[in-house]
Order: sequence, then C-alpha cells, then structure tokens
Amino acid sequence: MQAFGLLTDFLASIGQSVVSLVAATGRVTLFTASALAHLFRPPFYPAEIAVQFARIGYFSLPVVGLTALFTGAALALQIYAGGSRFSAETVVPSIVAIGIVRELGPVLGGLMVAGRVASSIAAEIGTMRVTEQIDALTTLSTNPMQYLVAPRLLAATVAMPALVLVGDIIGVFGGYLIGVARLGFDPNTYIRNTLDFLETGDVVSGLVKAAVFGFILSLMGCYSGYTSSRGAQGVGRATTNAVVSASILILAANYVLTEAFF
Repeated sequence: MQAFGLLTDFLASIGQSVVSLVAATGRVTLFTASALAHLFRPPFYPAEIAVQFARIGYFSLPVVGLTALFTGAALALQIYAGGSRFSAETVVPSIVAIGIVRELGPVLGGLMVAGRVASSIAAEIGTMRVTEQIDALTTLSTNPMQYLVAPRLLAATVAMPALVLVGDIIGVFGGYLIGVARLGFDPNTYIRNTLDFLETGDVVSGLVKAAVFGFILSLMGCYSGYTSSRGAQGVGRATTNAVVSASILILAANYVLTEAFF
C-alpha cells in the first residue's frame, strides 16, 4: 500500500506539472494573439515606438558588437585548429562568415539582447503593474496593450535584424583580424574567399531569425511584466522568468528556423 501511495503521488505530481505547463502555454498564446491584434489596430504611438527602438536597438549595439567581435575571432582560431588536421586551413574565411551570419550572429545577439532588454521590459512593466499605473492607463481610456506592449514588440522586431546585421559585419571582421594578424592569411585572399562563399540566402536566413528572436524576447518581457504578481518579489520573479523563457524560446525557435532554411 505504501508503494502504491508513492506511485500515486508521483503520477499526481507529473499530472500537475503537465496541467500547469498547458495552462501557461494557453495564457502565453492568448497574450500573443491579443498583442498581434493590437499591432495593427489604431491608435498608434510613433513617439513611443521611436523611444523603444532607440532603447532596444541603439543602446544594445555595444554589447552585441563586442560579443560578435570576440566570437568571430575565437571561431577563426577554432576552425583553423580543426582544419589544420586535415590540411584544410583555407576554409577558415568561408566557415567563419557562414557560421557568424547563419547561426552565431542571430543566436548570440538574441541571447545577449534578451538578457539586457527582456529583463528591462519585464521590470518596467512589472513595476507599473505593482504601482497600479497600468490600471491608471485603463482609467484614462488608454489600452495598455496598445500603449505598452505593441510599441515594444514592433520596435524589437525591427531593431533586431539591424543589430544582427551590424553584429555580423563586426564578427566577420573579428575573424578577418585574427586570420590576417595571427594566422598569416593574405588580406585580399581572405576577403575574396569570404565573398565567394557567402550567399544572399545566408544573410536573409540570419535576418529572419533575428526578427523572430526580437519578437520573442520582447513578447516574453512584456508578458512576464504584465502578469507579474504584487510586490518587489513579484517583479524580481517576472524579470527572471522573462530572461529564462526568452532564452529557451530563442534556442527552440532557432532549431525550427534552421530546419526551415536547411
């Protein structure tokens, strides 16, 4: 009987976890549908969109640029170390460019921006929820989804491809610096190999990923802040949930999109 009771408790805990997961997925889905509906519904707030574009895009340039620079440099060293075992050192420029543009640029850029932006959005909206500013917006006949969520979603979705494009250029340049200064590549040959093997589809796939990642990280930041519980602990929990959920969803979406563009 004791073993049966333990088994029942174990199955009950699994069932409870599944029910909680399904319920959370449903809440996020409904929030996403509402946010998408408000993206195309007036009134629009161009000033708020511009402010969010600057916060999400422009002020994220340093962290994305430094991440891309050191990633490109380290990738060049690693590919050279592996390629030299098969006398294939010449593939370094092409592999660095393709790896940065198709995969590492969008993913690492998305993760870094998620850590910076998703947490900021969750903390800002969560604080507004705690201090009842969101309720005040409703009292003033201003739709919170229209004023708070939609501008952030639009700004992040547009800003991320621009960020990733700049990061791709810096990352390829980081590989170029190491290839020429450290590994002894001819500068003209390195650039020619990069341009010869890099295709338009590689760049487009990376930018599409970036737009999706921007939507995801802003959505999870808005959702976590909008549904945060009362008190300082609720805001802190919302900030943590925003970064964790955005990072996991970015990695999952990256696999799905990679399969689509494969």
